[in-house]
Amino acid sequence: MRKQIAAANWKMNLTLTEGVQLLDQLLLNNYELNENRQVVFAVPAPYLAMAQAKVSGRAHIAVAAQNCYNKKSGAYTGEISVVMLQSLGISYVVLGHSERREYFNESNQFLAEKVNIALEHNITPIFCCGEPLQIREAGTQNAYVAQQLEESLYHLTADQLKQVVIAYEPIWAIGTGKTATSEQAQEMHAYIRAQLTAKYGAAVANEISILYGGSVKASNAKELFSQPDVDGGLVGGASLLADEFKVIIESLK
Repeated sequence: MRKQIAAANWKMNLTLTEGVQLLDQLLLNNYELNENRQVVFAVPAPYLAMAQAKVSGRAHIAVAAQNCYNKKSGAYTGEISVVMLQSLGISYVVLGHSERREYFNESNQFLAEKVNIALEHNITPIFCCGEPLQIREAGTQNAYVAQQLEESLYHLTADQLKQVVIAYEPIWAIGTGKTATSEQAQEMHAYIRAQLTAKYGAAVANEISILYGGSVKASNAKELFSQPDVDGGLVGGASLLADEFKVIIESLK
């Protein structure tokens, strides 16, 4: 079975004290984690060392950075390098989140460079893709997502691609009042896997975890994760609530 992942994306939320309390609450639980079930906490940069210390020694629980730069070092004030992440023992990094694309104008080509440098330093990219509302309403979401994959990932070898986690975000269903059904999630996840199959073959495509990033909550996680091509979730708001995220973790296949 592909790795099933519950990834918490705290975004720019919580004070240090609140973050410590949330992790302490969640780590009290003995989840049934194994090689196929993984929990990842993508915390704000100032909390990376704290979070890594908290999860150290806990099997199948890891910490992710929410971003990194496309250079190893240099005069890039305010940026975070993969070398810094590596020195902290961080094993994942979220790349290409819809908010980074929208607010910071990150292009597919720029993200390809970030993917490269993360892989070079043995940090697993959680690569985000997905379409905004106007693209979904125009019915061109498949081509839109296919272009994101092609321009950011298709330069990779098969072995490199197998080290990437993909997260599909239906941006049109986040904070718009519109709801993506589990069937719509499955439809796009299956399309993404079909595109990977066409490029790299079924054996490779079937190893790649594809997470769903469209307002996953305790109330819908089980249904979403039951879909054959949905391998867990990249969870925003619900990951800030211990009781909610606990249920989401327990909903993994």
